[in-house]
Amino acid sequence: MCTDCGCAAPAPGHDHGHEPHPRTIRIEEDLLAKNQSLATANRIRFAAHQLFVLNLVSSPGSGKTSILERTLRDLAGQMTFAVLEGDQQTSNDAERIAATGVPVKQINTGTGCHLDAHMVSHGAEAFDLNSTDILMIENVGNLVCPASFDLGEDHKVAVLSVTEGEDKPLKYPHMFRVADLVLINKIDLLPYLRFDLEKCKTFARRINPQIEIIELSCHSGVGMSAWYDWLIREGNRKRDVNHT
Repeated sequence: MCTDCGCAAPAPGHDHGHEPHPRTIRIEEDLLAKNQSLATANRIRFAAHQLFVLNLVSSPGSGKTSILERTLRDLAGQMTFAVLEGDQQTSNDAERIAATGVPVKQINTGTGCHLDAHMVSHGAEAFDLNSTDILMIENVGNLVCPASFDLGEDHKVAVLSVTEGEDKPLKYPHMFRVADLVLINKIDLLPYLRFDLEKCKTFARRINPQIEIIELSCHSGVGMSAWYDWLIREGNRKRDVNHT
């Protein structure tokens, strides 16, 4: 029996000529094409509102939500935020964000391993985009699927904690190839771990020579000012481009 298609196994030396999984490939191509069309519509809509949009991606437990919490509190009064929270189940992270006073919308994907442009389009309807400076999208914890789905964001920001291992950029190259910024989080734990920080940065730049890297700890606050400077700089850059 052929393991690819279930037909009778061919005689030795006989090529039965089946194309491997053609229907699966076509469905995936159609799905990504539809998502890209919706992402383009999102991008046009966000630009019309002068909205700066970030897609935060990472493995589970990297500290995305903790970084968001501290960012929202530290920058309160300087700029206005809204947050889309993506998780398979529960509203735990959305409840943490709501405690900061920032508008938040939970998107539960069920068995889905990523947010898509359609989910983001409907989720953003919960906010007054005209009075929002930055939309933060916290994607489902996963370094594989979210890399392939454009949401209409301005930048993908990959969060990598020092508890995960310095080889993550090599193991998940597509995610680091499409990200514009890497936040290396939990650097306050470096004295207690066998994590080679310089090697991690070298691996990330090997995959994506243009990637920016910020080392920080959302617990101690070290490096957070560099992250805030990046947010302000890139947000202003988008507004300047839209005005010209």
